[in-house]
Amino acid sequence: MIIAANLKTNLTRVETQKYIKELEKCVQTSQTQNEVLVFPAMSSLLEHKGKVILGAQNAYATKNGAFTGEIGLEHLEEFGIKTILIGHSERRHILQETQEALVKKFNFYKALGFTIVYCVGEPLEKREAGKEEMMEYISAQYEGIDTAYENLIIAYEPVWAIGTGLTPSLEDIEQIHTALKEKSQAPLLYGGSVKVANAKEVLALHNVDGVLVGSAALDVNDFCEILKN
Repeated sequence: MIIAANLKTNLTRVETQKYIKELEKCVQTSQTQNEVLVFPAMSSLLEHKGKVILGAQNAYATKNGAFTGEIGLEHLEEFGIKTILIGHSERRHILQETQEALVKKFNFYKALGFTIVYCVGEPLEKREAGKEEMMEYISAQYEGIDTAYENLIIAYEPVWAIGTGLTPSLEDIEQIHTALKEKSQAPLLYGGSVKVANAKEVLALHNVDGVLVGSAALDVNDFCEILKN
């Protein structure tokens, strides 16, 4: 299982250092065999050696250069980071990243051998439009992506469930994960209001290979509980 935490725009560098230290202690104590990933805020990136793997929430498809407000490969290399989150719904819908831009970013970091956690998912209006239209919408997010890439992890996140406390039924999650497994055999995570109360049930579902946790991961103790599940 892969248990991942997206800390988004939360936790300062000092807070993140404390978080990683506590999480590492939890991982060591529980002797979990799960792969544990954490994606801190950009200004809180740090070098870490241990069982917890740190990744970047985003980076531009460049080593360095004149790209104001972005970070590039050089900044990730400083911290020994070789894992990146690409295509999160907040970057697609709030920051207006296009599929073309995501593919460019994907191919750049794929060529460097990065582990890529690639996010797909649908907004509420697409889900309510019916299964066929919903799957067409999600399928478009696979266009240009090498679904056979050996270091690929896919995260399915229903956009309407992120941070709302709402989640699809367990049956719905299992059905869509089964459908998405036909597109790629890469490990497939579920994300969208995963919390301590439902993590164990979600992780027990067929074709669910782990979870990508957002707000429920901000408390390191809660994230440890999810990890133990």
